[in-house]
Amino acid sequence: MNEAGIQVDLNAMGQAAKAASRKLALLTTAQKNAALLAIADELEAQATTVLAQNALDIADARAKGVSDALLDRLLLTEARVAGLAADTRKVVGLPDPVGEEIEGRLLPNGIRLSRRRIPIGVLGVIYEARPNVTIDIATLSLKTGNAVILRGGSETLRSNLALVAVIQAALGKVGLPLEAVQIIANPDRALVGQLLRLDQYVDMIIPRGGAGLHRLCREQSTIPVITGGIGICHLFVDASADLVRALDVIENAKVQRPSVCNALDTVLVHRTVAAEFLPSLAERLARSGVELRVTLDALAILEDNGGGARVVAAGPEDFDQEWLALILGIKIVDTLDEAVAHIHAHSTEHSDGILTNDWGNATRFVNAINSAAVFVNASTRFNDGGQFGLGAEVAISTQKLHARGPMGLEALTTYKWVVYGDMHVRGA
Repeated sequence: MNEAGIQVDLNAMGQAAKAASRKLALLTTAQKNAALLAIADELEAQATTVLAQNALDIADARAKGVSDALLDRLLLTEARVAGLAADTRKVVGLPDPVGEEIEGRLLPNGIRLSRRRIPIGVLGVIYEARPNVTIDIATLSLKTGNAVILRGGSETLRSNLALVAVIQAALGKVGLPLEAVQIIANPDRALVGQLLRLDQYVDMIIPRGGAGLHRLCREQSTIPVITGGIGICHLFVDASADLVRALDVIENAKVQRPSVCNALDTVLVHRTVAAEFLPSLAERLARSGVELRVTLDALAILEDNGGGARVVAAGPEDFDQEWLALILGIKIVDTLDEAVAHIHAHSTEHSDGILTNDWGNATRFVNAINSAAVFVNASTRFNDGGQFGLGAEVAISTQKLHARGPMGLEALTTYKWVVYGDMHVRGA
């Protein structure tokens, strides 16, 4: 699409979103659920149109030489569209946090005080690659009474426009303002900067993408920013680990969907089990074409015993990479404390875990690692809103304020104090 041919008035979009958010805040749970069901139905009804637009995006991406991993993130299929509709219906079944009383108390003077969950207002969400995010964000935003302005990546512009058309058609059918979900239809990057300064209308910015996007938002936004979604993820194979079952966990964490943020990037192996475990791990991962970037002591073990895997010496930056591909770093460590120190030095505090049969070591690891999700004997791939029972997620936050980990419904609310008196007046 020609960037110059698409006119975008962000101030008008912001004003419309703010007006829509005030209407959404007054909706009942039943009204919001009706909108979600309408979106699910419309997705199924317009699946052919959505897939046709996605096919054009995929063709353009292939022509530009986009990697297979990124193509997988861009791709919509009949099954994935059906999954989006199913996920939307699952959000209908989730409890509505809006209006929930977080706490209440009766003060000595007779005033009743409570904190009540309310929508944040207007969200600005900037994301790359995955068109499914368009539906995830819209459904969670609507369930929590928030309006949203979306800015997807240029590589999926046609797909996102088609999906927003689906959403707005559904909103129209249930009598809700179409401006509750809007998309910036021009891929001009200058509009991102304008959105980041639209603080008169937008209440929170959520970036979903690489480190450069998160840094841009932190540096340029005049609106509060939720950061995260960048995962340099680790699993530590403790000396006591079940080495046979550990293969299944590592394979799942690395191979199931390597292009996502909770996919595994580095395995740390205790030295006492390295000679036994590494050849088995290399052989298992070779079946899926995983390239191993390993420390020199691990290379000495695997040079003649790599099970057909491609094994190369790790470079100085390899343990600071979110691979998003079939590449895995491997390092041998002497102690749990050394594993923890490595994670502290290289992790983005997204998803890190330990494989162990020693409960004391598990407890020490959990206490020492302050990632958004810490795993004991489980794949990092579980760090996901759906897997945590939150429904679809807007993002995975790695910051320490407001929200951490998968951001489901509650993370899209704030609260207000509600004070009930009996014509109380304050004394001195």
